[in-house]
Amino acid sequence: MGIEGKARWPRAAPRGIARAMSEAIPESWRAALEPALNTSEARRLGGWLKQEEAAGRTIYPPRGHRLRALELTPLGAVKVVILGQDPYHGPGQAHGLSFSVPDGVAVPPSLVNIYKELEADLGVPRASAGNLERWARQGVLLLNNALTVEAGRAGSHAGKGWEAITDAAVAAVAARSVPSVFVLWGNHARTKAARVPGLGPGTPHLVLTSPHPSPLSAHAGFFGSKPFSRANAFLEEQGRGAIAW
Repeated sequence: MGIEGKARWPRAAPRGIARAMSEAIPESWRAALEPALNTSEARRLGGWLKQEEAAGRTIYPPRGHRLRALELTPLGAVKVVILGQDPYHGPGQAHGLSFSVPDGVAVPPSLVNIYKELEADLGVPRASAGNLERWARQGVLLLNNALTVEAGRAGSHAGKGWEAITDAAVAAVAARSVPSVFVLWGNHARTKAARVPGLGPGTPHLVLTSPHPSPLSAHAGFFGSKPFSRANAFLEEQGRGAIAW
């Protein structure tokens, strides 16, 4: 990834976005995301990202990692969707997966609380590292609402066009007949899911909601919500196999 390759993009994908992101939509997601890539929102995103980088602004995650969640978790393999807001905005933290950080980077406070709840829920000892690629490779789509952020400015790329693409990704999972789990932590994730057809009444999917794991809200109902055991029980009931959290 990180190398511009026109043959790897759907022909209808706007070239401006391809140049701005310098990476390709993974094959399994192309059909689902191609319509979103042709929206005016997505076209504006491509030009805007290019302008921001030309102006010398530091953007996280770096090129080549912005579609990492889609790369590691093919559409057909998705079992669980965990929605985040936007990437971490500190140096070296963001690598394309919501709530995750690369090896060697200190575990952020929200992920510390996720690990605490995982230990209380399933008895899994708290990990010392914050890299969640092992979850992604098992079918946990760790997707942020916006896939980039300016250094030091949380939420700075919200409303710039990423939503058209990430909404389409969530909708593609929801549209499948195979039941999946949608984990919605906090109001932002719930608002995003509310925009997606297929997650309302009568959905075949399990939708788990709770406050965000941030230290500001975790004690308001995130702790004790047992999302990991509930997700695994549902997946096993559906014959899809549990996640080794």
